[in-house]
Amino acid sequence: MELKKTGPDTSLRIRSMKSLLVIKPSSLGDIVHALQVVQTFAREQPECRISWVVRERFAGLVQAAPFVHEAIIFRRRDGWRAFLRLLRQLRQREFDAVWDMQGLLRSGLMTAAARAPEKWGRPDAREGAGFFYRRCVARPAGPGPYHALEILQPFLTSAGIEPKLHFPLELKAGATYHWQDFFAGDPRRTFLIFTDSRGAEKEWPRFSELTALIFSAIPDSRVAWCAGKPGQPDRPVPADRFLNLTGCPMDQMITLVRQPATFIGNDSGPMHLSTASGNRVLAIFGPTSPRRFGPFPLESPKHRAVEAPGGVLARLEPAVVLAALQELVARAV
Repeated sequence: MELKKTGPDTSLRIRSMKSLLVIKPSSLGDIVHALQVVQTFAREQPECRISWVVRERFAGLVQAAPFVHEAIIFRRRDGWRAFLRLLRQLRQREFDAVWDMQGLLRSGLMTAAARAPEKWGRPDAREGAGFFYRRCVARPAGPGPYHALEILQPFLTSAGIEPKLHFPLELKAGATYHWQDFFAGDPRRTFLIFTDSRGAEKEWPRFSELTALIFSAIPDSRVAWCAGKPGQPDRPVPADRFLNLTGCPMDQMITLVRQPATFIGNDSGPMHLSTASGNRVLAIFGPTSPRRFGPFPLESPKHRAVEAPGGVLARLEPAVVLAALQELVARAV
């Protein structure tokens, strides 16, 4: 078996690349990170046509990126027959290069199916995905731990492009909603709280208490709740300054977390999207590490992470989160 090379690719003339296939089907936060990397590539290579394999659930986000020319939909819920159809579809296409930014067996098979002289993948690929690459990009410099976005930046380095990210992530405006006027005020007094995460162990249980503290401690504050599943505060809130959008569909959520506001939430995809959109972000962490999964870059004056004692979210007091929030919104940025 051919050894996988790492580092800058001298076999591919990047300046002549006319087509690129990005394979990053999921999840929301990971797609946001990949979009930030590919946005930098597109700025350096504006003539390159970029296609993207994405799950139908997240297709709206990829289609909103003006530098992505085509979204190839992966209908995962339709089972293995749909997967085989996708592989046949990719086999009928030719690209100058394929970037597998997912690094799992399924994305490796997609990489194998697509016809391209260059196939690059992640250095931490699992499930045998690396077998299908011509090249694994280099690992980030330093001993780690590495942020999830830092693992993707070497795709740029391997392409001979400075791995500099641009904020905000450029996205099309999309649909308009009746609630958007709620976010017309000062973003330092308008708070969007995302109460969900991908796992219950990453969900802080005391957002109701924090909401009450915000209303009492920050004059003229406005608070909106957002989540994939329905919910509501367990204590009274001022009806004219509270907006409950929990249970909204994915496309609406994507628009919602991009609104000008101060975002507060768990380790989650919407947190990363709000970060990429240029908002102030206060991220709450328990069992996961903000150094790997926090708002990037963590040292930005617009970003703040609060870690629960011992990694147990139930031990994190609302007053501690409020103090971190007040410090964040007071920063002169």
